[in-house]
Amino acid sequence: MKQKYVLGIDGGTGGIRVGIFDLCGHEIGFASTSYKTYHEHPGWAEQNPMDWWNCLAQSVKKALADASIDKDDIVSLSIDTTCCSVLLSSNDGVPLRNSLIWMDVRASKEAELVSNCGDDALKFNGYGKASAEWMPCKALWLKVNEPENYAKADKVCEYQDWMIYKLTGIWAGAICNMTCRWYYNAQEGGFPRSFYEKIGLEDVLDKFPQNIYYMGDKISTLTLEAAQFLGLNPNTVVGQGGPDAYVGNIGLGVVRPGRIALITGSSHLIMGFTATTKYAKGIFGPFPESIIRGFGVVEGGQTSSGSIIEWFKNHYCKDLDLEGKNEGKDAYSYLTPEAEKLPPGAEGLLALDYWQGNRTPYTDPVVRGMIYGLSLHHTRAHVFRALMESIAFGTENVFSSFRDNGFPVEEVYMGGGTTNSELFMQIHADVSNVVINVPENPQVPCVGCAVLAAVAVGEYDSIEEATAKMVRFNKRIVPNKDKHEIYKKIFAQYKKAYIQFGDWMRETSNL
Repeated sequence: MKQKYVLGIDGGTGGIRVGIFDLCGHEIGFASTSYKTYHEHPGWAEQNPMDWWNCLAQSVKKALADASIDKDDIVSLSIDTTCCSVLLSSNDGVPLRNSLIWMDVRASKEAELVSNCGDDALKFNGYGKASAEWMPCKALWLKVNEPENYAKADKVCEYQDWMIYKLTGIWAGAICNMTCRWYYNAQEGGFPRSFYEKIGLEDVLDKFPQNIYYMGDKISTLTLEAAQFLGLNPNTVVGQGGPDAYVGNIGLGVVRPGRIALITGSSHLIMGFTATTKYAKGIFGPFPESIIRGFGVVEGGQTSSGSIIEWFKNHYCKDLDLEGKNEGKDAYSYLTPEAEKLPPGAEGLLALDYWQGNRTPYTDPVVRGMIYGLSLHHTRAHVFRALMESIAFGTENVFSSFRDNGFPVEEVYMGGGTTNSELFMQIHADVSNVVINVPENPQVPCVGCAVLAAVAVGEYDSIEEATAKMVRFNKRIVPNKDKHEIYKKIFAQYKKAYIQFGDWMRETSNL
């Protein structure tokens, strides 16, 4: 019998990753192609949608070559993308401008308006502040600041919706994106019209994709044009995916209550399943049926995490990259051994991880990053460790919100870029005093999409059944109790910083 394979496509912040998997979840081919992000002003972040599409074609062709298989062996694919990455498009898929990607927080004033609208839909962000990252805020910014583009747009959509259209010719809304970032509620009749009316955005409801699909649903097969462009068979089934981190839950096997997923990359996202509908400040959700019918998902996250480490490397360690180039090393190869020698607290440094604001528990897009305690004694290795610790403190701050509101955090399942660093994972385990389970394949969004593709083509009856067969783990990171006791004291100072200096940070940022 001929072997069947599926494509798992991960549209991330830095580029498109494509994995080719067999139906047992073994990766046989992989490729990645980068695209640019444009930061025209502080807090802004845009990408060109055509870069996504062109880079997808490059990655698919490279992955097929890497796997040494024929295009006809691919029976299905699914895609995840960054969320909320908003764009304006014509009905035939022509973008009217660059996309405001997820990390773009220019819509802070619009977020304040949304936060004060008083509608019950705000329970999804714990009746707290609305996030400037989310769809209503960005769509409202576009309507106010670019009225001609907004009026001309047939579709106000996301990276996910646009890519599905390019693949299938169908405008297919993703229930996960819509529920987790657009205030859609499948259990309460769909979009809350009263909410959109209160914020002056009721007309956007007609511009949203109208046909909504759950994760793993079959949407269609590839159009002939898409198949030729990508180098695939037009009979390839396209299954609905969703936000990269949410699909990463599936790639981590987190598909039932009792497990916490920590998806790492440019940002951190923390999620868990629940059968309850308790809403609490400092936590996003529960988002009903956003991944699996019958369960809600609670969420917290950090807008900046791996992107902070990359920022530091790119701007302050270029010489180390050059030094190691001939030996196949990068700056991390030199920084990590030095940072490992340092004690918790990096000999007096404490950083705040707010490079692009705070997502949760404060939902504050205006505050910015900070490093306290610098002296003439400190080196790049000290700052490197302090930045890793700041990110781990931000994660623990989200875990604390979960625990305070009845969602236990005991064992964590981690995927993404952080799993490339033993030190970074250990710092997370030590700060939060949790065991971290690491999957066999760290590209968990790609794995999650492979699972969804297998379900969409009918190889498995459910997401749960597919994950049981396609997801495996090979490592456990156990916390160091002594270091945790030290970190508890430093974390207490980390938490005080926002309470004591939040107003000062906002005032200073607004200058």
